[in-house]
Amino acid sequence: MNEILRILLESDGYDVSSAMDGRKGIELLKRDIYDLVITDIKMPGVDGFEVLRKAKELSPDTLVIMVTAFGTTESAIEAMKLGAYDYIHKPFKIDEIRIVVNKALEKRGLRRELEVLREEIRTSYRLENIIGKSPKMQGLLNTIPKIAQSSSNVLITGESGSGKELVARAIHNISPRADKAFVAINCASLPEGLLESELFGYMKGAFTGATHNKEGLFEIAHSGSIFLDEIGEMPFNIQAKILRVIETGTFRRLGGTNDIKVDVRIIAATNKDLKKAIQTGEFREDLFYRLNVVPLRIPPLRERREDIPLLVEHFLRKFGSGVTGFSPDAMRVMVDYKWPGNVRELENVIERVVLLTEHEVIQPSDLPSELLEREAGEGRLPDLTSAGIDLDRVLEEIEIGYIKRALELAFGVKTEAAKLLNLSFRSFRHRLYKYGIGSEGESG
Repeated sequence: MNEILRILLESDGYDVSSAMDGRKGIELLKRDIYDLVITDIKMPGVDGFEVLRKAKELSPDTLVIMVTAFGTTESAIEAMKLGAYDYIHKPFKIDEIRIVVNKALEKRGLRRELEVLREEIRTSYRLENIIGKSPKMQGLLNTIPKIAQSSSNVLITGESGSGKELVARAIHNISPRADKAFVAINCASLPEGLLESELFGYMKGAFTGATHNKEGLFEIAHSGSIFLDEIGEMPFNIQAKILRVIETGTFRRLGGTNDIKVDVRIIAATNKDLKKAIQTGEFREDLFYRLNVVPLRIPPLRERREDIPLLVEHFLRKFGSGVTGFSPDAMRVMVDYKWPGNVRELENVIERVVLLTEHEVIQPSDLPSELLEREAGEGRLPDLTSAGIDLDRVLEEIEIGYIKRALELAFGVKTEAAKLLNLSFRSFRHRLYKYGIGSEGESG
């Protein structure tokens, strides 16, 4: 039988080693790593259970199929308790053993792919992949390892594209929960009913179309972390259920009557001002303070322009090509651009430029038109030559530029913009009138 199985499996393309008893089989296991072991149970000297134990001791991921002509319920239960993949009775058909082997190796392959994928994710979202030398980013990078070791909830704020999920995954991946699940969901991307069922799961018959029981993301994230992106867009009634999970560690599936207990760290993120949302009745104040145990703010790219050349180099390496770098003029355009889409927009620009350029060194002409139009519209300080300059006009343009920049940073709130420029509100308002700067989108 041993020889027949060896020939059969080799004919199917497998690399097979064979041994005529348990002791010799264990010797093979000590010398090599096997994806699958097929062993009889009743053997002289060393039985199949000892082979199973040794296989799992030497290589926990090795799958073991037990074969016997003297099968009992007790021996099958013992085999499964010891970690056997399957249990086959003799005599068996050739097609039967083929099916079992194929399924076992398919499972082994999927498990290996999952391990590789997990390692890739951990590598992609390591702390060192958060790039920045600016003081604000260095402060953020110094804070992340400290908070990662706790189970306190974290609230990450920052504009769209600034890297909130990257920071959330980095927190998880260097935390004691790193070997458990990290589950992410965008609260703005799903309608209210679907968001609730995704978060908490449901029981069969809970609503039309609920044909089976379904676990929610909080269950899947048990012992790990859940990332609630754009939590500022979460419907008010679901906010109350999130608050219950935080306060009691329990929730109920839709249509369920039993409380389900979970241990989950919540990492939330938003690009909204939640304090303003509280004032307008869009966000629960009690939930805000439960989430805001550890606040982290990711600065927009325009507040850390010294990081732009580092990010450019990083994305050039990522997208790989014959491009070796940016010319000084092209890099100046990149640094001066305000990047409303932040790091995500920068990454997309680099990818597009690398794909379309014919140059080894990127020139301004290779850059997207929106970057060049912004550059042309804002202008730069003119060089002082023998022809001279209109100093009053240059200073006026500088003042206008700073006023517009202050309004952007203050999200249109004039009083805040005035403070950024160290001006009284009256003086600031006078300059708006003097230069004819419109009030659209601005408030007092």
